[in-house]
Amino acid sequence: LTQYPPTPLSIPTLILTMKLATASALILAICGNASAFSAAPLNGPSTALRATATETYTFTKSEAIFEEAKTLMPGGVSSPVRAFKSVGGCPVVFDKVKGAYAWDVDGNKYIDYVGTWGPAILGHADDDVLDAVKATMDKGTSFGAPCALENELAKAVIAAVPSVEMVRFCNSGTEACMGMIRLCRAHTGREKVIKFEGCYHGHADAFLVQAGSGVATLGLPDSPGVPESATKATLCAEYNNLASVKAIFEDAENKDGIAAVILEPVVGNSGFIKPDKEFLQGIRDLCTEHGALCVFDEVMTGFRVSYGGAQEYFGVTPDITTMGKVIGGGLPVGAYGGRKDIMEMVAPAGPMYQAGTLSGNPLAMTAGIETLKKLSAPGVYAELERKSKKLVDGIVATAEKYELPISGDYAGGMFGWYFVEGPVKNFQQAAKSDA
Repeated sequence: LTQYPPTPLSIPTLILTMKLATASALILAICGNASAFSAAPLNGPSTALRATATETYTFTKSEAIFEEAKTLMPGGVSSPVRAFKSVGGCPVVFDKVKGAYAWDVDGNKYIDYVGTWGPAILGHADDDVLDAVKATMDKGTSFGAPCALENELAKAVIAAVPSVEMVRFCNSGTEACMGMIRLCRAHTGREKVIKFEGCYHGHADAFLVQAGSGVATLGLPDSPGVPESATKATLCAEYNNLASVKAIFEDAENKDGIAAVILEPVVGNSGFIKPDKEFLQGIRDLCTEHGALCVFDEVMTGFRVSYGGAQEYFGVTPDITTMGKVIGGGLPVGAYGGRKDIMEMVAPAGPMYQAGTLSGNPLAMTAGIETLKKLSAPGVYAELERKSKKLVDGIVATAEKYELPISGDYAGGMFGWYFVEGPVKNFQQAAKSDA
């Protein structure tokens, strides 16, 4: 943990490398909990010039694998953002990871600031997590039945996250959000939900409206195949603009019809947008006033900006929280939790149905348990935020030295930049970034 995020190349070198390298050699990925893959030299330290020299790095195997992949999988990938559509070049195909580093199939070594989009908060392939997973694997990879490990991880999540009194495990953040929206509607007896421009809550039909993540990256404001009936109950507001939310609530057509307000408490799927504390509290208060549920999608922020997530970081408690990424320690996992009276609507305790063959998988539970044990140690998040601040401040200062428009911010272990004069407060401002 003390090595992640790692010490990067010198800041001037990093900036020059960003400007000179091809997308295949170095990616500036300003999205979510991540910022860049920074190519590390194969033999000793490197200047910015050497770091971009074609004779130093080859990508022949990556290119061949990706060409074959395009004949086997749509776009050659299993998730759209991996295809490099927004940055150009050929995707780098990874071979192995360890700590703060990644190696591709051509043997190139990278400093990894992405951390598998969040879960590798301890660094890749943490020895303690791997040892625990190996021990569990000896007992079997899937039970299809209850196991004690579910209780252990559930107790850790409930103890850490202020809003969670009961939790349901599933297999991904998307699945968690699918269960969450059904639960909100079941509990309130209402259908409409409010989400925010640029916030991504998985690829369920109801959420693919003015979304972030790969939807925004690929320039697809909505997805073909989503029927109008699936999104007509989804209302969009502007992030960090409480008046836009209030206007939706006060519209006569929405009176007593809104089940929930759903948001990323720190936007990570269209860059990095930090909320105003007053905005989050205002959302909480409006939900209480109008009988709607307040939902924080903490798939990205959970156990990343603080041990108790963004709700602990900002001191605002929602009714329901969705989680994923970190709580699986690098294995597929998702979860949603909240007040006991709400969660008891979920089957088999209640009538709202949701199920999954691999939910509560013993390997994922083990990886999550071991990861949370290490994250609960004193001083972990103070150190993460110190490193985030140092990196963000250094990049911003260097860009300003060269008179490049830039803004950057951080929260715990999340951080990001936009090549635009800041601060960036919403998706429309983020979209103006020169990146």
